[in-house]
Amino acid sequence: MKVYATTDNKDNEIKVEIHCREVTDKIKRLQRYVQHFDELVRGRNGEETVNINSHEILYIEAVDGKVFLYTFNKVYETDMKLYELEDTLDPKDFIRCSKSVIVNVNKIKMLRPEITRSVRATMVNNEVVIISRRYAGALKNLISGGTSNEQ
Repeated sequence: MKVYATTDNKDNEIKVEIHCREVTDKIKRLQRYVQHFDELVRGRNGEETVNINSHEILYIEAVDGKVFLYTFNKVYETDMKLYELEDTLDPKDFIRCSKSVIVNVNKIKMLRPEITRSVRATMVNNEVVIISRRYAGALKNLISGGTSNEQ
């Protein structure tokens, strides 16, 4: 793979072109990565409203009609619904793991199966998220190179 960067003083936006013989799964994955590269989600922490890079999010949780974004050491509330975030975020990085939680698979430090056939995921900040048995198959598929929405 060759990567080139060129400048164009007439153009105000960044453009990425992929030239290939055929569009393979690897090319589609690269395209998704570029599309979601600097994806931001707006969140609030008290009076502070910030744009959070999706790569900083460990997991997202819906509680009592509110949606929270968990980063390494902060929690933000967002106005987006869980299903909106699931549709917006890259399915190679984020997976629904229960009715109320979406997890960033890149921020999982350790996985451990439970007796109930659910999976215990320890995040990089040592918080634990339970992946219900209903979604465990999608996680296994994603880790083995598929997509999160194939079950």
